[in-house]
Amino acid sequence: MYDAAVIGAGVVGAFIARTLTACRVRVVMLEAQNDVAKGQSSANSAIVHAGFDAKEGSLKALLNVRGSEMMENVCRELGVKYRRNGSIVIGFNDEDKKTLEALYERGVTNGVREMSLLTGDEARAVEPGLSPAVTCALFAPTGAIVCPYELTMAAVGNAMDNGADLKLNFKVDSITDRGDHYEISDGTQTIEARYVVNAAGVYSDAVAAMVGDTSFDVHPRRGEYVLLDKTAGRLVDRTVFRTPSKMGKGILVSPTVDGNLLTGPTSVDMVDKTDRSTTQEGLDKVMKEAAENVPAIRFNCSITSFTGLRAVGSTGDFIINSPAPRFVNAAGIESPGLSSAPAIGLYVRDLLGTLGLDVTPRDDFDPIRPALHGFRDLPAGQKNEIIKKDPAYGHVICRCETVTEGEILAAIRTNPKPSDLDGVKRRTRAQMGRCQGGFCSPVILDLLAKELGISPLEVTKCGGRSNVLMSKTKSEEVDV
Repeated sequence: MYDAAVIGAGVVGAFIARTLTACRVRVVMLEAQNDVAKGQSSANSAIVHAGFDAKEGSLKALLNVRGSEMMENVCRELGVKYRRNGSIVIGFNDEDKKTLEALYERGVTNGVREMSLLTGDEARAVEPGLSPAVTCALFAPTGAIVCPYELTMAAVGNAMDNGADLKLNFKVDSITDRGDHYEISDGTQTIEARYVVNAAGVYSDAVAAMVGDTSFDVHPRRGEYVLLDKTAGRLVDRTVFRTPSKMGKGILVSPTVDGNLLTGPTSVDMVDKTDRSTTQEGLDKVMKEAAENVPAIRFNCSITSFTGLRAVGSTGDFIINSPAPRFVNAAGIESPGLSSAPAIGLYVRDLLGTLGLDVTPRDDFDPIRPALHGFRDLPAGQKNEIIKKDPAYGHVICRCETVTEGEILAAIRTNPKPSDLDGVKRRTRAQMGRCQGGFCSPVILDLLAKELGISPLEVTKCGGRSNVLMSKTKSEEVDV
């Protein structure tokens, strides 16, 4: 019997679970996929928004600003890269200028610090790569960038360090209220928990319906991105947004914490909650509008494109409420969900406390978790000392990102553990460079098979039937 079950191990579920493990609460995380951070948390803009965009008085506004203020310390605790690079929203005409002035006033109301309105020339003084057509801008120095899947995995791992359990491949198909606890089933196994938190992303409306709550629905919104190689150069230092519309913040151009340049996303409402394909139309839009923002972008340096699906709720705001006894929704958490996640964890904890869960703080909670990777950034002397203790750190596997065998083995052995090539990629950045795994994947596959005790034929790229190897081409027995 668990005290609390958190359904969904994306960034929101991860921070809810981590926050609850700081209390005297026995927690289990239930994730439908074969790894954490595989939904929205694996494919988004990686922006810690300052908080000027959300409507005044909304949960989005409240939790965005609080989460943004918490994020730097949270990342320090979890060993996750964080950079407060600032955000600049650009406009091209008088109508854009009026919108930016309204956003400035909204930001002031929401409690965003240090914002300023700029002319086009002032904007280019801050960010020289901007288009000469830019006539106005809103500058928010408190905006920042992180790695979303690294943050999610670290938060899940820290929750597990503090006693939480994680059950993967657990796709909830029924929730039954037994009066003093819930039975949560995936059709083959059942988990019992006194309280349940629904953080199931694009499926959160379906989970809510299992306890009779049909007051909202959630649909996916497609966002397509193009990622450029580091050889494209550091064309911008801040995150560059266009003046937003009702469909979102438009096509952005932003550095990543790992030194790449990210452009996107598109914004197209969808019905299919599983369609992550990219489209020529979408990628053309990304490249066209990104070049309008920052003309010097070299899209011949693109190394990959991808699609993320945002969970858009029908209410226009985050849906965090209790529609049934001992049950809490954390649903419709679209942008700025990543920015808000640490604050959502606290908000849900307090709501559970009002419902009767004992949220008394633990004296032995440990918020600290070492970084999983970053060996390449260490001084030479420190690297040598590590290699003396473990020679695997002297063997570079991924040449593009300079990731060592030691880092890959450490990731495979550390909770939450990966079970496929993409899982290793998200934890170490191996396979994320210019060749996209063309050289290092076979070696990583072999390491993964040995560590998991399985045949190389069983190793997949991303779970399911995505096996990398299909059969043997010759006998392993060779006459000498």
